[in-house]
Amino acid sequence: MELFLIFIGAVLVNNFVFARFLGICPYLGVSRKSETALGMGMAVIFVMTLASLVTNCIYTYILVPLNLIFLKYVAFILVIASLVQFVETFLKKVSPALYQALGIYLPLITTNCAILGLALLNVIKGYALLKSLAFGLGAGIGFTLALVIMAEIRERLEFADIPEPLKGFPITLIIAGLLAIAFMGFSGLVKM
Repeated sequence: MELFLIFIGAVLVNNFVFARFLGICPYLGVSRKSETALGMGMAVIFVMTLASLVTNCIYTYILVPLNLIFLKYVAFILVIASLVQFVETFLKKVSPALYQALGIYLPLITTNCAILGLALLNVIKGYALLKSLAFGLGAGIGFTLALVIMAEIRERLEFADIPEPLKGFPITLIIAGLLAIAFMGFSGLVKM
């Protein structure tokens, strides 16, 4: 039950985009088309889940026993960069169209503060391996949910009659703020 609460908390209550405001760059940059947003979301789910697993193991079984905790940032960034390289190579082979559509935002997953924030939050919260995995998977799905919702809204806005000063980025920021407010409605769902 606790794993489920951690998962739901990461997806809805403490969504990395809407509650923690992490990963805003790819959120705003890739959320123009649903297919691209979903592809980026799947890549982020994969990287967040595996990064949770690997960084937890490195921290628990290498850094803590050897009293090298001060190296956690370097270790975590290396893990994240390696995973992103794997995803980039995989997408280039399997789906060149998605690889092209993601463009610069795919390598930017490496510097996505949401993924590093996830690894650090796992350490701060003292999550064991399974809790870390539940948190990583939930955070990835929450990030994907945020991307897809925004992409769907932005696709519909292309045909909407929007005042000229609000077209483009201004209306996107207004919608992002409204979505963050809407997600605040989940705040009492899980107490963690």
